[in-house]
Formats: sequence, structure tokens, C-alpha cells
Amino acid sequence: MGRKFEVRKVAMAKTQGAKTKVYSKYGKEIYVCAKNGGVDPQANLALRRLMDKAKKDQVPSHVIEKAIEKASGGAGEDFVPARYEGFGPGGCMVIVDCLTDNNNRTITDVRNCFTKTNSKIGAPGAVAHMFDHQAVFSFKGDDEDAVLEILMEADVDVTEVECEDGMITVYAPHTEFNSTRTALTAANPDIEFEVDEITFLPQTETVVSGDDVAVFDKFMDMLNDCDDVQDIYHNATVERGE
Repeated sequence: MGRKFEVRKVAMAKTQGAKTKVYSKYGKEIYVCAKNGGVDPQANLALRRLMDKAKKDQVPSHVIEKAIEKASGGAGEDFVPARYEGFGPGGCMVIVDCLTDNNNRTITDVRNCFTKTNSKIGAPGAVAHMFDHQAVFSFKGDDEDAVLEILMEADVDVTEVECEDGMITVYAPHTEFNSTRTALTAANPDIEFEVDEITFLPQTETVVSGDDVAVFDKFMDMLNDCDDVQDIYHNATVERGE
């Protein structure tokens, strides 16, 4: 029994300010990836994938090059991942992923977003167990059985393969991201991924409606305005009035 794939992440490229935020997000991720795994994208596959993704999201080349140049210098900030979980407006579940060089600043900023929208930040693991940490790939195609056979022959631990509206979507445990991508690319070198990422998929949905909708929007906007926030995942299905 399939499920239609929805990335419940907050889209950020609506205004010029939001674009700047997207550029900053990619710049930080590329810097960390290059610093930890090397600046050569041919040797650092994670870096190459991140660069391709940034270009697809129309991040200027100079932003990418500056991040790699900064990483090659060896100095600079030491960013570490930080994850915060809790319950947002309407009781929806939220995961906030950050990259930070100052944990005190980041937790203060994120907690402020929860507090000012009558939301509740929780302890680590408070809601993550209600999400599946999955690698997701989506690309054009109509034969899910053939795709499943390719992945099984490559010994990839697939969660699910489904086809809808001329698109194949593959779900696999997040630890299988590289092996899944490698198997799909080896079988079809010309494959173009609409989606190829590691994400959190909610196991249940929470309807956010009425007065909670405006508060939910404010909550998401506040989180996006935090410099250290990289990704926001939630299980909200927002019911907006006509």
C-alpha cells in the first residue's frame, strides 16, 4: 500500500530575503561537507551531490566556490549539527535541524520561536520516533517493478517503491542513501532526480486549522529567520480557508 510523497519541509525561496537565507544555508552545508570530507568533489561524493543540489536550487556559483575556498583554508568556524524537537501550533510535531558554532545562541533563538507562538519545545527524541528517517528519490518512470529489481540485485534495503503520475518514488532507510543512488545511477546513467535527499517523513498527520493556521505560519517564519536553522520538518496538514 503506497503513500504519495510529500516533503513536509518549509519552502524558503519566496522573497529576496528568503533567497539569501537559502544561499547561506547551502554555503554553510557545503563548507562543513568540504571541510570534513575534502574539497575535491570527485573524491567527496557528498560534496558533489550537495553542489549539484545547490545549482538546481539556483544558488550562484560564487556562493559555492566561496564556501569551498573557505574550507580549503582549514580555518574558519566549527559548525556542529544540533536538532530540536517539539510541538508546534495545533499540536503538530516539529523537528528543527541546525548547524551552529554557538549552541547557546541557537537554543535561545529556537526556544524563542516556540515560546512566542505558545508552542512547546521538547527533550531530544520527543517526537523523532514519530517520523521515519528516510532516503527519498523521485524520478520520471512508470515501471516500479523494474526499479525494485535493480535495487534488490544491488542488495539495497528498500522500504518502498511506488509509481504515481509518471513518477517513480523510492524510499529507503537513510543509511542506504549512497547505495540506493549508486544503484539507480549505474542502471540509468542519464537519470535525473526530481528529489534525492534524506528527510523525515511523518508517520501520522496533524490537522492545523482555524486560528492555529496564522500562528503556524508565524512559527515557521520565525524559525526560517533564525540564521542557524537549516531544515524544518513537521507533520502538519494545514487547512486554509477559501
